[in-house]
Amino acid sequence: MSSTSKRPVKKKKSLQKYKVIVSDEETFEEIISLKTNNFQLFLLAFLYTILVIIFSTTIIFFTQVREYVPGYPSTDLLLAAAKITVKADSLERQLALNDQFFTAIEGVLRGDSKETAQRLQEDSLIQNDFKNAKIVATIPQDSILRAYVDNEDKFNLTRNQLLIDSKSYYSPVKGVVTDGFDIENNHFAVDVSVDIGTPVKAILAGTVLFSEWSVETGHVILLDHGENLISVYKHNSKILKSQNENVKAGEVIAFSGEEGVLSSGPHLHFEIWKNGLPIDPETILSFE
Repeated sequence: MSSTSKRPVKKKKSLQKYKVIVSDEETFEEIISLKTNNFQLFLLAFLYTILVIIFSTTIIFFTQVREYVPGYPSTDLLLAAAKITVKADSLERQLALNDQFFTAIEGVLRGDSKETAQRLQEDSLIQNDFKNAKIVATIPQDSILRAYVDNEDKFNLTRNQLLIDSKSYYSPVKGVVTDGFDIENNHFAVDVSVDIGTPVKAILAGTVLFSEWSVETGHVILLDHGENLISVYKHNSKILKSQNENVKAGEVIAFSGEEGVLSSGPHLHFEIWKNGLPIDPETILSFE
């Protein structure tokens, strides 16, 4: 009997009504009155707690307040990390290109013609370019046009200055080409016969990449013209420019000679390299 009698009492307590009155302190006039019970109070407190949690979560995750949470990275830090990642990728690509460029320069200095010839044979685009060039060269109209231009340029004082790809190229020397550009024989240059002491000019403005003497090729100077384009001048008797020195287009950088054990007489051994591959200098320059 005692257990059954307690249940209605608990139920009555949970549903017991209360009256909340807000009155004036001086006159005791009733301003607001509210009737409620324990269950309604509990429900109101629960809803208030849920709203506070939602509001706090919204502020923390969608505003700058989240930066004050320990272990949560700031927006500036995330943006800086993204910029650093982009720069790192760019530097990695640039380093790869620089490695290819300097590898090509090392090949030029070593005279590693076999490796260069193999690269040319594996590069189908280069092969197609040479094939197309041969086909164009056999067209009669093109030969007539070339002869006409050469005839017109005989009396042109700036004949050694050619405008190709919006750049003004200067012939390094004027003379007779005794050994031309020949891929099959691994000769990626032209040998121009000139007297000893003939001024050697830079074909374009650039920076001296290498300026030294070697047993095989005598005084050698390499110019970096940017855009992975370099020019090479070998067998010189004297060099006038030092490494990292800037030169102008057409400026005298050396004097020709017959230095080096590989030299067969007074001449200039001249090379042009683009993206690590050789280019026939006679396609863009006139040595006569």
